[in-house]
Amino acid sequence: MLRLTSALPLALVLLAACNSHPENAQTTTQAAAQDSSAAAPADTTNSLSASKLEDVYQADTIWNGVAVSDNGRAFVLFPHNEGSAGTRIGEIKNGKAVPYPNQNWNNWKLGADAKQKFVRANSLRFGPDGNLWVIDTGTPKSDAAPVPNGPKLLAFDIKTNKLVRSIPLDAYAKPKSFVDDLRFHADKIYVTDAGAPALIVLDTKTGKGRRVLENDTSTTARRPMYGEGKRMVKPTGEDVALHADQMEVSPDGNYYYWQSAAGPMYRLETRLLDDPNVSSADLAKQVKYFYNSPTTGGTAIDANGNIYLNDCNHKRLLKISPEGQATTLLQDDRLVWADAMWIDNKGNLWIPAAQINRSAGMQQGKETVQFPVHIYKLALGLKPLRN
Repeated sequence: MLRLTSALPLALVLLAACNSHPENAQTTTQAAAQDSSAAAPADTTNSLSASKLEDVYQADTIWNGVAVSDNGRAFVLFPHNEGSAGTRIGEIKNGKAVPYPNQNWNNWKLGADAKQKFVRANSLRFGPDGNLWVIDTGTPKSDAAPVPNGPKLLAFDIKTNKLVRSIPLDAYAKPKSFVDDLRFHADKIYVTDAGAPALIVLDTKTGKGRRVLENDTSTTARRPMYGEGKRMVKPTGEDVALHADQMEVSPDGNYYYWQSAAGPMYRLETRLLDDPNVSSADLAKQVKYFYNSPTTGGTAIDANGNIYLNDCNHKRLLKISPEGQATTLLQDDRLVWADAMWIDNKGNLWIPAAQINRSAGMQQGKETVQFPVHIYKLALGLKPLRN
């Protein structure tokens, strides 16, 4: 693998500075926000051959997530960022996405009760309990406020296809909230808020929790997003900004990693994050700069602690070691906004190529998505981690 030479040195310097002087975190994050090296192209001559990328599924609607059960059932997520009707969560059957768990869950309309409907789902994954967990933003479309009973966590038993757990998030959502993604650790569930920057920490038994690091520099987007070399801009002319977004938990459970969609990535000890007696102000002092990540669609982590990160600006897949060192695994023109990935129990990395950067909401109202969109698979012999 070829060592990255652009973003890595700065990331290591900043990480060292932040580890040695936590009081300098503000200066460190300001430097990261201004740094442009994460957008610089990298030579990938020694990356994996593109022939290793297997085209598995195709769809005529944008999808941004995939999760595969241990017995091979594949589930996908359609974000419908513009508020269009259609399947939110689907199961692939005979090559097609069928509404999951049924059509009724996928036919919410504005004004209807949202308790047992997907309003606008944005993440799905299998938890340590074996259930399929879904996070529903509760927002009818991008930049819209959550509807009552809309923001929630839902767990489905795929053996019975029945809802077995629902955790409402109304108490933790703000008018601008976009509850985005989830991960598990011990008796906690972590949720990122990409709309009103914060992390949400929930107790799995009670469903109760708290918002932390609200509007902190580590949870707030501070640099523009780029896709395929283009700055991502809303139809209003404003820059697209996704705050706390991607996240992972280390295999030993000691560290929680997160970033805004434009980077950079940070790290915090879970023992601090999980402790309700540690205030946000004190948490902020312990946040460590980890890696100068580029605009990212999605991540995954293996059982060895390596983070796989999609660089949406240069259509490449990066591997970040637990020490914060990066290599380029693959660069391929088919990886157009590769999003939330999944590692199955056979060691394959599943990669949905969402083309979200080509959607109208991301490029001043002009859509250039080229359907079908694809889900690819990369055989890497990885060890999966369920968190």
